[in-house]
Formats: sequence, C-alpha cells, structure tokens
Amino acid sequence: MPRHLDISLLRTFVAVHERGSMTAAAHSLHLTQGAISQHIKRLEDVFGTPLFDRQPRRLGLTRAGDRLLIKARALLELNDEVWAEMTERTISGPVRFGVPYDLMGQALASALKAYEVAWPQAEVSLMCAASSDLVTALERGEIDLALVEEPVTSTQGGRFNVQCLCVERLVWVGASGGSAFSKQPLPVSLVAQTCSFRPAIVSALQTQGRAWRTVYESGNIEATCATVRADLAVTAWLAFTVPKDLQILPANSGLPELPPFAINLYQRHAETSLAASELALSVIRVFRR
Repeated sequence: MPRHLDISLLRTFVAVHERGSMTAAAHSLHLTQGAISQHIKRLEDVFGTPLFDRQPRRLGLTRAGDRLLIKARALLELNDEVWAEMTERTISGPVRFGVPYDLMGQALASALKAYEVAWPQAEVSLMCAASSDLVTALERGEIDLALVEEPVTSTQGGRFNVQCLCVERLVWVGASGGSAFSKQPLPVSLVAQTCSFRPAIVSALQTQGRAWRTVYESGNIEATCATVRADLAVTAWLAFTVPKDLQILPANSGLPELPPFAINLYQRHAETSLAASELALSVIRVFRR
C-alpha cells in the first residue's frame, strides 16, 4: 500500500535542526513546544528510528536524521514551489535584499535574473555591505532578508528566522606564485573593519604569535583583489568565492588554520511578503545545488 509523508512533520524536523532547539523551532513555526515534540516523535515512530541525538545543551542529528535532512529539504522546496504555482498568485512589490560583497558573484546574479524574469512585477533592491551591517539593517527594517556570513556557532536565531544554506572553509588567499605570505610582519588586506572574517583572522594570527599589518581596509572588494593580485598582501575568503587567478595558500605556507563559516539566510520574524518569500526560495536553490 502507498505510504504518505506528512509535510508538516518534515517542516518541523527541518526547523528543529536549523534552529538548534525545539523551543526556537516552536517560535519560528508559531507552535507550542509540546506540538513540536509530538511532531518529532510521530516522525521517529513512522521511520522506527531516532532522528535526533538528544544530549545536554546539544541537539544533533543521528545518522538516520542526516539521511532524512537532504530529502526533507528537497520535498519542502518542491511542495512550496507547487503551492505557489498552482495558486497562481501574482508576486509584486518591492523586496530589499542584503548581500555581503564577496557573495555577489555569478551564481547569485543568475538567481536574481531568473527571479526577475519569473516575477517581473517584483522590484528587487540590493544592499551590499558587511554581514554585521546587514544584520543591523535587518533589525531596523531597512531590508527584508539578507545573506549573512558568520562562524557556525554565532547564529542569532532567536532574533530572526535563520536558515543555514551551507558551511564553507575560510582559506588564506594570495597571488599565484606570490611570496606575500612569507613576509614579516604578514601583510593582510581585508575589505572593511566590519568584515565578518576579521575577528577569526586576528584570533588565528594572535594564537600563532604571527605579527601582521593592515595593507588595505576601506570597503572596496575590487581594491582588495588588486592588492592580493599584485602580491602586496594576502587575504582570507570562503573557498568557493576565490577568483580563479588567485591561489588558495596550502597548509605548508605557515599560516594558521582558519575556522569554517556558515552562510545563513536571515529574515525578520515579522510577516514576510510573498515577493520576499519567493526570493528567499530562489536564493536557497542556488546554494543547495
């Protein structure tokens, strides 16, 4: 006999994982914590296996939960797409979207173009800034959603609806065949004082006892690229954002290891417009593919 999965149970499962607790998931889904617990129990009963590893101050996934997560996200995405298409709602109005400088690459630009073609009456306005500035803008109601780069342990989930899109390596970057990484003090070029990578970089260098100096910091990512290409400095970026003509410096370069960073999609808890929700789905597809 055919068996049917309850989409609401899968939505609860994904929310608990992404929020890190049943309390936070209950808040984001506007349910009681008891209802969230019942949803998870029903889902575990359906599959006959625990999905979460329940430990003090930690709610991780079991191996079965890991397997389910990918498929659950795909089913929810498809469900939401079908719902939007079949209800034939018109998507229109302004959407204000915040993006860190380094993520405004070809993949995201293609997603924004596809969104514009699909929903020509929606009006997307972009704000490029450091992640911390985007969170502030979101708090003030100046933007509707934002991509935020942050250490995997620093998500501000209680204040916003947050979805983790991916976790990526933070790597040292230098000119191809360059020698800036060997200089003392180490010349470092960062986009801005508020760069979300700066605290992790400074901490890693201090832990290693490596002297360093700032070469460039004024909010222009192209100027940062230019200083690195000219072998005047090194920088640190997420691995997938490194330009092809620059080099990810190997472990034997003598630079300290950097922590991984999460790319999270932030939205306010207040009711989100249909235009903003559909843009969020478009962005999610880019990172999960």
